[in-house]
Amino acid sequence: MPFGVSWHTLLDELDDLPEGATLITPLSHERFRITDVQEHRVVIEFEESGEPRPLSRDQFETLYHRIGDEPGGFELDRLPPDADPYPAVLSLHPRFEIDEDAGTIVEKEGPTTTQLLESEHASTSATEERTEPDLDVYADALLLVDALERYDVTTLEGMETDALVNLYTLLSDVQRDANAFRKDVADVLLNRLHHDRPVSGPYGSVQRTTRRNRTLKDDEEVLAVLEDAGIDRERVLGVDRNKVDEALEVTELAESDVYEIDQREYVRKAEVNEDVKETRLQGLKDQLAATEGGEAELLRQEIEDLEDRIDDLTSFRTGSEVYR
Repeated sequence: MPFGVSWHTLLDELDDLPEGATLITPLSHERFRITDVQEHRVVIEFEESGEPRPLSRDQFETLYHRIGDEPGGFELDRLPPDADPYPAVLSLHPRFEIDEDAGTIVEKEGPTTTQLLESEHASTSATEERTEPDLDVYADALLLVDALERYDVTTLEGMETDALVNLYTLLSDVQRDANAFRKDVADVLLNRLHHDRPVSGPYGSVQRTTRRNRTLKDDEEVLAVLEDAGIDRERVLGVDRNKVDEALEVTELAESDVYEIDQREYVRKAEVNEDVKETRLQGLKDQLAATEGGEAELLRQEIEDLEDRIDDLTSFRTGSEVYR
């Protein structure tokens, strides 16, 4: 199909976009809107910076031909710098689709998806029909926020001991659950991050990072290699902690004779009363389900605020943080 036909099909799709429709770029995940549609260009505006930017017809045509030259789809990593919005806009054409998992944009027959985000109305409807996620971190975070609202935590020294124990237990559980869930999310993200290019979201950004772990080979093999290279084995031999501990067990020496000891006291969670947590959690859910009218709306708003806080608890840090 000639590009001219596809171009005018795309322009028709852009003209039919609802007011305020927002798209998202596939690599940097920047949000933008279409502000003007012309015969030879499309003008967009980035949501965060408010910066307008024209996208030329010629560049769309170049991308169109490159996609046609690649049977498996054009790799998005091959885009020139700052060309991220072009495939996002082209995905509105009924024959083009972005596969973020594969990092490609392809031409295909049949229904396709786009980089168009839900409108505010659709988002509101989805919120009203929300379902509770079956996640430990959600349940424990819900209990934690409830405790933070019931206790006066502005002055910890003034709190009762049992309240402090409850807070410490819930904080520990949320940390454990969040770390486990973060690892699950990171495992999926690794397949979507390409060539150390940062990917941004509303709360921050992440990037793929490589960490090298080193483990020495067998002692004799290492010593033999070093000796062949002219390094005397005595230069690399040191005190083996495990062997020192074994020696302490068969001598009258004290630990302090061979160790610098720094002893510190700390709080450790001993056990969790899951029955009490479940009862309180169910009470919060029942309270919301049974309430009607303005009070119900107020509670729903509180739950929405709570979920925003949960997002903060489980969100990613920016930069080069390493995910195991």
